[in-house]
Amino acid sequence: MGLIDRVIGGSAAATALGNAAVGVAEVFTANATKQMEASQAAYIAALDEHGTEFQYLRPGRFDRFVNGLNRMPRPMLALGTLSLFIYAMADPVGFADRMVGLAYVPEPLWWLLGAIVSFYFGAREAYYFRNRAAPVSPPLPQDENLALREWRGAGSS
Repeated sequence: MGLIDRVIGGSAAATALGNAAVGVAEVFTANATKQMEASQAAYIAALDEHGTEFQYLRPGRFDRFVNGLNRMPRPMLALGTLSLFIYAMADPVGFADRMVGLAYVPEPLWWLLGAIVSFYFGAREAYYFRNRAAPVSPPLPQDENLALREWRGAGSS
């Protein structure tokens, strides 16, 4: 131990050498601990900011209005499609005129409409896919038979 101290120059020199090696290594590879601490601090700050946004229990009129609007697209699409069938039966000539008008809509506009609708429903599907509950497994058959045998045994005594 004394020989190493003499060669390197004591414990202070060894500490300085170690710190220099760490500094050089951090140039090429980031310090994982510092990255984790920084990401944790950013996460806590984001949670605090998000919490202040939702600190009020009762939403105002505007919030209720926007929540109502967010619930409208699916029912409107379903009811709109059904109303087109009713309109086709009630006024076939008027319906045909409207469909001819739809033929003049340019193809890029149809692609845009398809993208909007697919992203809306795709985002909803992805949300429910990520937040689904784990399926509950049914009891094994032998457990049911054991319980049935115990129940029959208790009832026959």
